[in-house]
Amino acid sequence: MTVSRRKFLKVAGAAGCVLLTGRKPAEAGGDAQAAQVGHAGAKDVEFYGMLVDTTKCIGCRSCEEACNAKNDLPKPEVSFSSDSVFEKKRDTTPEAFTVLNKYPNPKDPDKPIFVRKQCMHCNQPACATACLVKALEKTPEGPVKYNKDRCMGCRYCMVSCPFDAPKYEYNSAMPYLKKCVFCFDRVVKGEQPACVEACPEGASLFGKRRELIEIARQRIYQNPDKYHPYIYGEHEAGGTSMMFLSSVPVEKLDFRMNVGSVPYPEKTTGFLYAVPHIFILWPTFLYGLNYLTHSKDKESDHGEK
Repeated sequence: MTVSRRKFLKVAGAAGCVLLTGRKPAEAGGDAQAAQVGHAGAKDVEFYGMLVDTTKCIGCRSCEEACNAKNDLPKPEVSFSSDSVFEKKRDTTPEAFTVLNKYPNPKDPDKPIFVRKQCMHCNQPACATACLVKALEKTPEGPVKYNKDRCMGCRYCMVSCPFDAPKYEYNSAMPYLKKCVFCFDRVVKGEQPACVEACPEGASLFGKRRELIEIARQRIYQNPDKYHPYIYGEHEAGGTSMMFLSSVPVEKLDFRMNVGSVPYPEKTTGFLYAVPHIFILWPTFLYGLNYLTHSKDKESDHGEK
């Protein structure tokens, strides 16, 4: 049976609509309403979170040590009791999911400010949206957990994360993604993350995100001279489970201020969902055009004979 070019393009277009929307073309108009319902439902979820009060942190690195022990990470080159690590800014690595950095305190030069750096566990994480195989997942409890058995190593999560949290084991023969998972196994059992439990000064608080925001607002209201009136993480990138209080403007502490307040998945959902289907549709489309061209050539040759 001869397939016309027009018929092929029509079928390919319909297949594209089904793959990209999950519905037939006539039903695609319902996507916007469904997306709004799903987004509203996500807002009603009561996530757990962590509030880090940097005015209380003394830089003891107990959080780092507890994190390493909990996740069976290798011992650092510099002992946890050494302050020499604060000589330069550090980032998280596959061997360190939580790190502390030291900053000068303009209000009190004798009392430096220490700031934790780790995965922010966004309310609507870009990394989970970008993951083609759902290796990263935002759980109802709040943590963004990682399933290494699903990961295919594409590293789209690393590109999409506004906080540069996921790290990849480039030097490993069997590389995986590495990052803080908020001690998910402890959280589901009603326990605190290991870093919170280990903090001797109570600089880290764990609880329902909404309640932590209220605590943060009360501290700012009751101590206006002590706190800068801003809760980092309340709105950044649509809100995060990790939130911070500081005595100075957070931009002085290397917090990323260019992430906006709109959840990243809302900016990129259309593109991210289209990517896997492009890989499916484009080769099929080219194959179909090749088939039609060759069929036409054969018909011409047959007519000449």
